[in-house]
Amino acid sequence: MGVLEAVARMVQLGGVPGRATAVATMRAAFEARTGAFVPDDAWFEERSRAFWSDAVTTGRFGRQVEAELDEAERRWLVPLERAHRGLFRAEAEVLVDVWSGAELVVAFVDESSRAELDASAEQLFDARVVASQDPFEVAMLPGAVFHPRDATPCITPVLAAARERHLTTGDTLDALLRMNRALRSLSRVKVAYAYRVEALSPHAPTLPHPPVRPVRRAGKAPT
Repeated sequence: MGVLEAVARMVQLGGVPGRATAVATMRAAFEARTGAFVPDDAWFEERSRAFWSDAVTTGRFGRQVEAELDEAERRWLVPLERAHRGLFRAEAEVLVDVWSGAELVVAFVDESSRAELDASAEQLFDARVVASQDPFEVAMLPGAVFHPRDATPCITPVLAAARERHLTTGDTLDALLRMNRALRSLSRVKVAYAYRVEALSPHAPTLPHPPVRPVRRAGKAPT
């Protein structure tokens, strides 16, 4: 039983009607950190996978369904809770985390993520990697979010500012997900307006307000 199969089982258990309230609460917390998404959004499936990746790692959802997991599936609970979240770029079989500097050789990737990786030249992506010694396995979880290629130059100063502010990995990468959502949800928005240092704050406006120009009133016509 590999980690990808174990995660699929946990997600399946999360769809049981009796857990709808608990899952909705977790999703609301995820959206508060990373931006809301609804079924009509073109990126709904991508963000749904990202939510579940967050739920089974940071959210420790596996503990809520532990009694319904078999021994092989339960073996992955601790590795999932210790998953490495990073902002990666792919270099052949190596994932280079540009946030932490870690370099990870990943052996197991689901088919959908593999296709995205193969087409991800010069793209940065938010993903979680899980490793285990027994059985030995290093896998990237489904749910990676790929930032657009032309956002990469804009992300560099954002990361620098996050380091200066001593932000955590989660706070930094969640902010980038909010920026990604702003770019995709608002038409005619330039990448540099969505991916900016000011947007690191969770309370920052989605986009900067345009400057207010004074209105000049025409002089009163002589009577």
